[in-house]
Amino acid sequence: MAPGTVKMEVPESPMRDGGDTPSSIESSEVESSLLSKSTVTTTSSGRKAASGTAAPPHSNVHELLECPVCTNSMYPPIHQCPNGHTLCSNCKLRVHNRCPTCRYELGNIRCLALEKVAESLELPCRFQSLGCPDIFPYYSKLKHESQCTFRPYNCPYAGSECSVTGDIAWLVAHLRDEHKVDMHNGCTFNHRYVKSNPQEVENATWMLTVFNCFGQHFCLHFEAFQLGMAPVYMAFLRFMGDDNEAKNFSYSLEVGANGRKLIWQGVPRSIRDSHRKVRDSHDGLIIQRNMALFFSGGDRKELKLRVTGRIWKEQ
Repeated sequence: MAPGTVKMEVPESPMRDGGDTPSSIESSEVESSLLSKSTVTTTSSGRKAASGTAAPPHSNVHELLECPVCTNSMYPPIHQCPNGHTLCSNCKLRVHNRCPTCRYELGNIRCLALEKVAESLELPCRFQSLGCPDIFPYYSKLKHESQCTFRPYNCPYAGSECSVTGDIAWLVAHLRDEHKVDMHNGCTFNHRYVKSNPQEVENATWMLTVFNCFGQHFCLHFEAFQLGMAPVYMAFLRFMGDDNEAKNFSYSLEVGANGRKLIWQGVPRSIRDSHRKVRDSHDGLIIQRNMALFFSGGDRKELKLRVTGRIWKEQ
């Protein structure tokens, strides 16, 4: 891509009686009934897959283990009231130790049978529809889902808090159409960041730029913030994909003028890491404000910082 100059501005920016209080549910009949209906087989590929001629729908299993307050899956300790209504440990605190169904005091009763039933279950990843083929024990499912490579990505836009998630192709279109992000093809860049009255800027985020390079997409960030007591500017690159893919690439950033130069070389961070996490780790080109204004020349009353760089693929 031929070097070009891009000027970027900061965006403004019911009740019922209960009997004796049981210490736990020990309903083997409920447990055995559930287990007889839910079985798991192993496919020829070695992956586990749900089977069984009388297997209940997944929705029935989820209803059994779904907290009635937050509707999330329940994990030990699973609590119950004297009338047998269950809820998760987080919501037990939220309802001030009162059953949300019958209003009886909850106490410290554990639903051990339901916990044991959950232990016997194996369920598909919640991202099955996005391509994850695996099935996991109930208590391992949550950990897997927090790291599943098929889980959606968060929008990498840094100019505002955007809660949108999606795959990479969808996010690229989202950034272009909704956030009006600059899109460039090529692996080299030459950008000029401009701001008047830079002494008044303590925290700012310049418009994100996305590069299409080696069939992948990269996000170039430029921000102003306080590093301790010192005002600084920072430029860094993020990779639109997972960390294991990001490690296949390297990049360099360079800024300078008046016979001085600062150069940074590193590995782009995955957008699985938020832009704030990358920034706070100082993993990028950091320029002290005084040095940035020196590079800008003139009367030092306007930031005119030219950042050049390139992206390459490691062999």
